[in-house]
Amino acid sequence: MKVSFQGEPGAYSEQAVFNYFGDVETLPCESFDVMFDSVVSGKSDAALAPIENSLAGSIHQNYDLLLRHDLHIVGEYLLRVRHCLIANSGVKKGDIKKVISHPQALGQCAAYLRNLGIKAEQVYDTAGSVKMLKESGALDVAAIASKHAAELYGMQILEEGIEDNAENYTRFLAVGREATVPESDAKTSIVFTLKNVPGSLFKAMSVFALRDIDLTKIESRPLQGKPWEYLFYIDLIGSLQNETVRRALDHLSEYAVMLRVLGSYPRFKE
Repeated sequence: MKVSFQGEPGAYSEQAVFNYFGDVETLPCESFDVMFDSVVSGKSDAALAPIENSLAGSIHQNYDLLLRHDLHIVGEYLLRVRHCLIANSGVKKGDIKKVISHPQALGQCAAYLRNLGIKAEQVYDTAGSVKMLKESGALDVAAIASKHAAELYGMQILEEGIEDNAENYTRFLAVGREATVPESDAKTSIVFTLKNVPGSLFKAMSVFALRDIDLTKIESRPLQGKPWEYLFYIDLIGSLQNETVRRALDHLSEYAVMLRVLGSYPRFKE
């Protein structure tokens, strides 16, 4: 099996691929667009796409790509993000004058870097920052990335767990060409649009409230080509195998201008 992810080898996304899928071949992709295209074209069997971070919020581009492509969500995975301060061999923490990493990683370690009085510089990827540091051989620069990235590039870890908040998780969605419909302990993700009239969103939400269906995520995104109109993405507890869920979606279709099921998949279990 081949699974695509966005980033360089050693990225947190690749770590999540191995944790979720096991011993598979990975396909690094330079962008989320390329990652989704690789599944559509058959270059990979699936992709693992980050969809939200517990501190930074939603990754909006991937919501748009889910709608744009004829693919299905087939699973989810939660990765505990643990940042490491990484340097070339022989470097000590006191030698570091600058740290490079992805903007989100730098933001999640901002207080730590302030306390050390170290300048931060943004680069395109966490694992990529380690690769750049290795190639430069710099002795006064460090990178912030995963332990896996440090091991992959043969670099020294100066300190582990440098993130400011320990409750740092990224939720990933496994995406494939074929849909799955689990029987129990499942989530279903949908996207829909509504007429911009008073009470439309209230009526849409009521189809779930009336049936005691738990909604775990609601996200709105601009509807391209129609300014000030929106798409609504919802994650709900339950499978399409469940009659109550099917009745709720049938009810919603009475109000929705467009309704699409993005996937029904097993809930993540630690």
